[in-house]
Amino acid sequence: MNILVSACLLGTPCRYDGTGKLEPALERLRAQGHSLVPVCPEVLGGLPTPRPPAERQPDGRVVTREGVDVTAEYRAGAERVLELARAHGCTMAVLKERSPSCGRGQIYDGTFSHTLIPGSGVAAQLLEEQGIAVYGESLLDELIGQLSAEG
Repeated sequence: MNILVSACLLGTPCRYDGTGKLEPALERLRAQGHSLVPVCPEVLGGLPTPRPPAERQPDGRVVTREGVDVTAEYRAGAERVLELARAHGCTMAVLKERSPSCGRGQIYDGTFSHTLIPGSGVAAQLLEEQGIAVYGESLLDELIGQLSAEG
């Protein structure tokens, strides 16, 4: 199976602060024979690395700490990620939690106060709307077990 994965979780230094967040458990998916398709919606949307931190606002826009609206870039990146998912036949994604593009289930509230609220990032939301199952990295053990049981 081809699985979309946030590139930062594979160690690619593409996060807003220019770092990666290597998630070693992803190697267990490869060991099961799955192909990992790296994506970074922010980079695919045309944003540089590093870049100012951004958060999704209650109205759905994405704004940097400095107040610059980067919604168009986040939407463009999400669309590009969806295209890649379709091109590679991905029905599942493992994305970086709490991110304004990749977060699923919980994201920061838009005030830059480190307050989490229920919600999803732009790309995660689009993927789910299109029937692609999205998991955060904290659910990797559960996902690996589920895929292993399916065989």
